[in-house]
Amino acid sequence: MTNDVSLPFLSETAMILAAGFGMRMRPLTLDKPKPLLVVAGHTMLDRALDHLVRVGVKRVVVNTHYLGDCLREHLSRRKDVEIILSPEDAVLDTGGGTQKARPHFGDKPFILLGGDMPILDGCEPALARLARMWEPERMDQLLLLSPREKARGFGPNGDFMLRGDGSLWRKGAPIPREYVFISAQIVKPQLYDEIDEVVFSNNKIFDLCEARGRLFGLVHDGSCFHVGTPEDLAEANALFDSGKGWG
Repeated sequence: MTNDVSLPFLSETAMILAAGFGMRMRPLTLDKPKPLLVVAGHTMLDRALDHLVRVGVKRVVVNTHYLGDCLREHLSRRKDVEIILSPEDAVLDTGGGTQKARPHFGDKPFILLGGDMPILDGCEPALARLARMWEPERMDQLLLLSPREKARGFGPNGDFMLRGDGSLWRKGAPIPREYVFISAQIVKPQLYDEIDEVVFSNNKIFDLCEARGRLFGLVHDGSCFHVGTPEDLAEANALFDSGKGWG
């Protein structure tokens, strides 16, 4: 069953970032890319794909580099969505990898997910909530957030502060910041046309949107777990199996 939010202003093509080395997850990632590690019975990559299929996305670009053949073989088994691989000869970071895939999205805003950040939906799909909140007249980027004290596996400093109108800021914000970004967003592809670097982080896009007052956030009503280390992976699975969930 889907909760189709394929509205005219959203691209039918989304992207999942999956090219990283997963250094902090070693030794588990010596022979397996991090997005293929299993959390709560499914790989993190399949969990990201499931979120996209659930809201009616038709095509998904997945960037690859480290152990790209493993990702290609795994993704060949998915028959419920069209997969477009975007291989990188060298890692381009989150922004550069997205910029390389830019032609696939046309001019419509698209959904961008991390391939290694499992989230569990609340009362309704998180991506459906993001799509309903999207207002292209005042937003260039809309991020899914979790309150810092509720998010598991994150550091103590947080990422963003949230204003009453839903806009985000972090420049000059006191530490700790109240919210963390949990790797799901809607973003306008034209932003990537403004960056003339090949290798760069999506932090440059955040900063660009914040400076223009066009960076917004939505607080997730479910749970998430930043699985950054083998210990995090073990804890995430133990909590899920126990029925306690992730908070």
